[in-house]
Amino acid sequence: MKSIVMARYVGAIRPFVPAIAGMLKMKLRQYVPASALAAALWSVTFLAPGWLFGASIDLVAAVAGRLAVVLVVVLGLIALIWATVFYSWRWLGAHTTGMIERALAWSHRHPVLGKYSEALIDPNRPESASLLLLGVVLLAAGWGFFTILISVGGGSAPSQLDLAVHQAMFGLRNPLADTAMAFLATLGDAVVLTPAVLGVFAWLWWRRRHVAAWHWLAAPAFALVLTWFLGYLLDMPKPPASTAVLGFSFPSATVTMATVVYGFFAVLIARELPGRGRAWPYVVAALAVTLLGFSRLYLGAHWLSDVLAGTLLGVLWIAALGIAYRRRVVRSFWVRPTATIFFAIILGMACWHGSRSTGALLERFDPPLVATQLSGDTWWRQDWQLGLPDRRNELHGRDAWPLNVQLAGPLDGLRARLLLSGWENYRTGGWHGLLQTLDKRATPDDLPVLPATHLGRAEVLVMVRPGSAPGRMKVLRLWATPVQLQPGDEPLWIGTVQELEFTRRLDFVSYWQAQPGEDALLDDLRADALGLESALEARDDDGQRVLRLRVPAPATTD
Repeated sequence: MKSIVMARYVGAIRPFVPAIAGMLKMKLRQYVPASALAAALWSVTFLAPGWLFGASIDLVAAVAGRLAVVLVVVLGLIALIWATVFYSWRWLGAHTTGMIERALAWSHRHPVLGKYSEALIDPNRPESASLLLLGVVLLAAGWGFFTILISVGGGSAPSQLDLAVHQAMFGLRNPLADTAMAFLATLGDAVVLTPAVLGVFAWLWWRRRHVAAWHWLAAPAFALVLTWFLGYLLDMPKPPASTAVLGFSFPSATVTMATVVYGFFAVLIARELPGRGRAWPYVVAALAVTLLGFSRLYLGAHWLSDVLAGTLLGVLWIAALGIAYRRRVVRSFWVRPTATIFFAIILGMACWHGSRSTGALLERFDPPLVATQLSGDTWWRQDWQLGLPDRRNELHGRDAWPLNVQLAGPLDGLRARLLLSGWENYRTGGWHGLLQTLDKRATPDDLPVLPATHLGRAEVLVMVRPGSAPGRMKVLRLWATPVQLQPGDEPLWIGTVQELEFTRRLDFVSYWQAQPGEDALLDDLRADALGLESALEARDDDGQRVLRLRVPAPATTD
């Protein structure tokens, strides 16, 4: 009987079990219970992964929404960089000698390249492998950079890929991820990099490693001049979020400088490390530059071509300067104090500067709404279901929250009336609130409601009141729209009213879950909005009811 249960999990044996049981004259009262139990256990085991995955997707969407997508992308980039650097290093370690020999043999047959290859690559020198690798990187980075440069100079920027990536990143915006991305975006600021550059330069100079010190100082200095020169020559349109920010768009000076500083520091200290330890500085440098570039794309500070061009320009300069440095330097230096000085200053300045400038950075790169004018009477009578989305763009598609509330006029007019009806102003939770979802002691009284986004923007108004039962609450969320009603440039807001229930899932995650039946809440909200002009109608396409509210204009006196 045990073999019948086990055979159910082995595809090649499963079809033969009934025949073997019959050949062995197994009794029916033994075979049927064992086979039924095996089928039930196998079915549960087969379906359980899909059920758990689906439940996890619903849980992630309810708790973190697009924050989970951002985290998955970041973790994927980290894993990709780690695997690329280490596997490339392992492959090169086994094939470098053969590559050097073939490169020299080919160059000797060339009338011009022979004398240069012998000067660059000497099989008897331990630096030949590094020089060859830097030469390959130099050629690859140069080809990539000049390809993008020709594209931008030819007037084809921003490209369709730039626009697609920009829109995708804007759709991933989440208030919880914004703070982390703004912090990562400061890793390339001059306030963070300059003290580290000067600190390492002073240490190398004091240790009488003058050649290394001058090469280290030349790396960011030349990169700064080169990015300024290219930015001055090329007029690259900026993304909408950075039009009010000073500086050039192409190439990204922040990404270029970070690539040069982190990358050349890896070239500087990797030479002094043994064996596979040489790969770690390049992993750290690649991670820092990749996270910086991703955060700048996430905030809308640059196009993809700006970030790629900045990275390739930095790698191009690192490879050229690295070849010059590796050919000249024969004296080694102590890596540990040099790395300690560099990373201690970087981490210290990043924490200090990032904690102070995160809020201002998010304000600088908050993309403005492009105003669209619409007649107030036209909106009230006919255009209320044509010009605005009917659902919040989230991970659930058609199952996303319905946008069933529209408000014309100042928010304070609605807020004052709802406060009189028992509603309360509410401040959504941040990272601390997200961590509270993992607290098994969390209760409906202390677990905050997490923020939600629509089209990359957080709510401008959140109000709550007790729900229909303990552990429930009604929540009204409103987001800004680009529509301005005429006359008077009256703002138009769009939002949703829903009931949330305190839910515990998998016995370790607690969160507020949106409940169906939003239509029933619209009548109550309409009654609570005392004195506001209101209309409650159903959409023509799906029958979803939408409550429209209008704050009366203040009375004027002559």
